Formats: sequence, structure tokens, C-alpha cells
Amino acid sequence: MSRPEVVAFDVNETLLDLSPVAAALVELGRPAHLLPTVFGRTLHTGAAATVAGVRLTFRAAFESALAQLTDLSDGERARVADTFLELVPHPDVEPALRRLAAAGVRVVTLSHGSPGVAEAGLERGGIAPLVERTLSSETVHAWKPSREAYLWAAGVCDVPPGRMALVAAHGWDVLGAERAGLTGAWFPRGERVYPPAFPAPTVLAGDLAGAVDALLAL
Repeated sequence: MSRPEVVAFDVNETLLDLSPVAAALVELGRPAHLLPTVFGRTLHTGAAATVAGVRLTFRAAFESALAQLTDLSDGERARVADTFLELVPHPDVEPALRRLAAAGVRVVTLSHGSPGVAEAGLERGGIAPLVERTLSSETVHAWKPSREAYLWAAGVCDVPPGRMALVAAHGWDVLGAERAGLTGAWFPRGERVYPPAFPAPTVLAGDLAGAVDALLAL
């Protein structure tokens, strides 16, 4: 195991704070704590579509989840979905990206989110110059944790999977990356612990800074 040449970051929750989406739900009279359930249903819908061979965008899956779990109108669901373009980075993101840049490690994002979301959030946080490119698996119609999504990202970055790492606050995402041959690094945000049912990844850290430090120490 050696230091990765490229570190890919998941976007929603891992880099960008979903608070604006929760606030949009509250403005429509729904509780903020509904968001994790809606987000989880969105991921379930997208992953199921990938396994079944159905093409589905993140936005379509998100609005579908809202329709299943709320009585919001079509227009209201669209308003909530639009707030993904208002996300900002968590406070610990900039120093972590600067640490990688200082070490000469390339940084990309890898999301199954809608194209433009990562770019908007990075620009709003003033950290877009620290990211080489933003990748959305919508390009290959394969939601993470599909093996295809990670191998496609490594190919786009022109590195073998073993020279690329994925950092995510979602255990299922890190599991998918490791099964595709990438180095996985997990740290907690919404998840309290890495899923005990999964094999442990290469890096289990207490926070984002710890995950980056551990990758640089490989």
C-alpha cells in the first residue's frame, strides 16, 4: 500500500453541508429531521435502478423519494431539489484539500449527484481551484457503489484503481470503492460508526483531517 496519486471525494454530506435542503423542507412545513430519510431513500432508489439497468438521475431519484415520503406538490418538490445548488462546504474541507495540494496529491470529486452541484458548492466556498475536476457518475449511468462508477473515475484520471483513493462519510461508498480496487477512507458525519457488517476499509478516521493524514502516511 502506497500514497495515492489521486484522492476522490464524495460530495453530498462528505464535502458539502446539506443544511439548505433541510431548511427548504422546514420552509414547507416539514421537519428538518426528515432529510436523512429522504436522502437514504434517494440512494436506495438510485442504486436499485442501477442494478435493474434503469437510467435515473439524482434529481429524479430525490424527487421520487420526496413523493414517497411527503405530500409535497410537484412544484414544492422541485423547490427543495433546487436547493442542492445552494450547498456550501463544511468548515473542515478547505484545510483538508489544501493539505493534499501541498503534498502534491491530485484532488477530484466523485458524486452521483446532479452535474453542477459540486461545482456550485466548491465555487461558493472559494475552493474550486483546489479541485482538478468534478466527476458525476451520471455520465456513465451507474450510481455508486457500482464498481463501474469507480473504475470509470480512475480511467478519467488516467491512474490505475490502486493509485486512487476515495474519501467518503458513507460506509457503502467506501465499501464500493475498495471492492473496485481503490483505497477507501471513511470518517463520520451522519454515520456514527463504519457499518460493522462491512469489511473494514484501509482508513477509518475520526474526522476528515485524520482521513487525509492517514492517506498521506501510506
